[in-house]
Amino acid sequence: MVYCINHLCNQRHNPNDIENCLACGNPLLINKRIRLLRPLCPLNKDPYSYTEVFEVEDSGTTLYPKSQVRVMKVLKWSEPKLIELIREEALALQVLKHPGIPDSTIDDYLIVPLKDTLLELHCLVMQMIEGENLREWLKAYGRIPQSVAFDWFSQLINILDVVHRSGFFHRDIKPENIIHQPDGKLVLIDFGAARQITRSYLTKISTSGGTSTGLGSGHEITSIVTPFFTSSEQINGQGVPQSDFFALGRTFVNLVTGIPLMDLPQNQDNSRLIWRDKARHIDKPFADLLDYLMAPAPGQRPQSTQIILERLKKLPIQNKFYRLTKSKVFITNAFILGGLTILFLVKTLFLPWAVNYLISEGEKLEAADNSQSAQKYFDLALKINSQSNRSISSFYFDKAARNINNQNLAKKYYELSIKYNDRDADALNNLALICQQLNEVKCVKDNYEKVLKLMPGDSEVHYGLGSFYDDQGKYDLAEKEYLIAKKLNTQSAYPLNNLARLKNLKGDYEQATKLALEGLTLTENPEIQAALYKNLGWASLMQKKLVEASKYLEKATQLDSERIDAFCLLAQVYEAQGKDSRTPGEVCLLTVSSTASLPEVQEWRQKLLDRVFNK
Repeated sequence: MVYCINHLCNQRHNPNDIENCLACGNPLLINKRIRLLRPLCPLNKDPYSYTEVFEVEDSGTTLYPKSQVRVMKVLKWSEPKLIELIREEALALQVLKHPGIPDSTIDDYLIVPLKDTLLELHCLVMQMIEGENLREWLKAYGRIPQSVAFDWFSQLINILDVVHRSGFFHRDIKPENIIHQPDGKLVLIDFGAARQITRSYLTKISTSGGTSTGLGSGHEITSIVTPFFTSSEQINGQGVPQSDFFALGRTFVNLVTGIPLMDLPQNQDNSRLIWRDKARHIDKPFADLLDYLMAPAPGQRPQSTQIILERLKKLPIQNKFYRLTKSKVFITNAFILGGLTILFLVKTLFLPWAVNYLISEGEKLEAADNSQSAQKYFDLALKINSQSNRSISSFYFDKAARNINNQNLAKKYYELSIKYNDRDADALNNLALICQQLNEVKCVKDNYEKVLKLMPGDSEVHYGLGSFYDDQGKYDLAEKEYLIAKKLNTQSAYPLNNLARLKNLKGDYEQATKLALEGLTLTENPEIQAALYKNLGWASLMQKKLVEASKYLEKATQLDSERIDAFCLLAQVYEAQGKDSRTPGEVCLLTVSSTASLPEVQEWRQKLLDRVFNK
C-alpha cells in the first residue's frame, strides 16, 4: 500500500503496483524516485495544519544512488513565509554534515505540482533516524544519572559546535528534538526553526528589537517559542547563538531532575531556576556549567561552543579515580561492607539511631536508582522497629509525587508507599488517579474501594470516582458519585460543574443551567468559572437563547483562552446568528488543551470540519 501526496485527495491509499492515484490521478512515484509508504503523523484535512511527514522509499539520486527508507516533510500550502522556513531547513541540512544531524542533499528539496490545481507542494527528504526522543526516554526511564548526563551533554555540544561554526543556530533545542539511537548516540533534529547567523540578521535584531511574521490567518510561524526552554531574548524576537546554550541548559535540568520545568521554583526575579536540590547526584562543577548556560542575558553566557568544550575538559568527572569512586559498584560494595559492620554495633547499642541510619541509607540508594538494595535497608529497619513503616511510606510517597509526570514510575512508588503503610488514604487515592490516567480499570476500582473504607465521608474521593466513571462513559454512575460529593461538600463548585455538563449531555438544559448558576456563587477560580459559563452557554444554545449563549460563551473564553469546548460552541452560536464564526472556529480546530479529548468536542470539531469542506 502506498499513499497519494495530494492532501486534498479523498482516497489516498493505493495498491503498490499502480502508477497514478486511483482517486485524483496524481503520480504515486514522486519525481521518478519517491514513494510514500506510511504517514508518521496522523493525516487529516485540517486547513490549518501546515505539514505532513511520511516514511518514504527513495530509489536514489546521482549523489546517493542506493535505494533506502527515508523521511519526507511535505508543505501543504504555498504560503511565502512557510516556503521560506522549509527552504532554510533544507539549506541547513545540506550544509551541516555530522553523524548527529539528519543527512540531506541539494537533490532532496523537491517542488511537486498537483494535477488539475494551481498548488505546488514543497518537500524536503532527509535521513530517517531510528530511536526515541529524550522526552519519551525520560517518561520511560526517569531522570538520568550524572555519567549519562555528561556523555549526552558532550555529544550535543559537539553537534552544536558544528551547527554554530557552519553559520547557523538551531532555535528550538528541547528533549523532543533530540533522538536517542539504539547505539546510544544522539541526533539533533527539526531544523525547521534554524536561522543563518549573518551580519544583516544580527544588525536587524540589534536595531529593530526583533520582529515576528505571521500568516493571514493570524497564526505566527517565525516566532519560535517553547515555554520554559526558550530564552527571553528569543521570545522577544532577538534570538542569537547563545539562545541555543540557554535551551540546552534547560534541557539538561529537565533530564537530570526528571521534573517538568514549570514545576521547578525560580528565584525572586524569575530569572533563574532553583533545581540543584532536586538533582543532588549532579556534582557542583557540572551544575555550575549548566547554570552558566542558563544565565538570564546572552552576554552572561558562554560566547561560543569552544568555551564550553574547554570548560568540559576541566570537570572533575574526567578524572579516572573520581569516576571509580563514584561508580555504582564501588559505592554498593562500600555501603554493604560498612553497613554490615556498623549494623552490628548500632543494633546492640544505638537502636533508634540504627533505624534512622538504615532509612537514610535506603533513601540514598533509592535516589541513586538502586531500588533493590534500598528495599533491603528499609525491610531491615522494619525488623528492628515496626514503627518505621510510616517514615518509609512517606519517602516513597514524596518520590512518587516528584515523578508524577512519569505515570508508570509514579505508580511504582505509590505501590511501594502503600506496601509499607496500607492505611495511607492519600497514597491510595493518588494511586487510583494514576491508574485512571493509565486506563487500568481494576487498579482504579480496587484503590477507590480501599480509600472509601478508610474515608467514607470524603467528598474528594467520591468526586475522583465520579471522574473515573465519567471518563469511562458511565454517566449514570458518575452522576451518582458527583451528587454524593456535592452533598458532602456544599461549598465546592467542581461537582456542580461536572453535573451541569452531564445534564447538558442528557438534554436536561434547565437543570444544567440551575447547577451552573449555583456553582458560580461558590468559586472565584477563573478556570472553573470558565467551565461553568461554558455549560450555561451550552444549555442556552440548545434552548435557542442565542443572545444569552453568546454572552456566556464569550465570558468563558475571556476567563480561559484554552477552553476549546467554549470556542466550539461559540462558533455554532455565531453561525446561527449570521456572524463571522471563523475566529472561534479556528481556535476550536487548532488549539490543544485538556478539553480536546472530550467526546462532545470531538463531535463539534467534526461537524465544523464538515461545514468547512462542504462550503
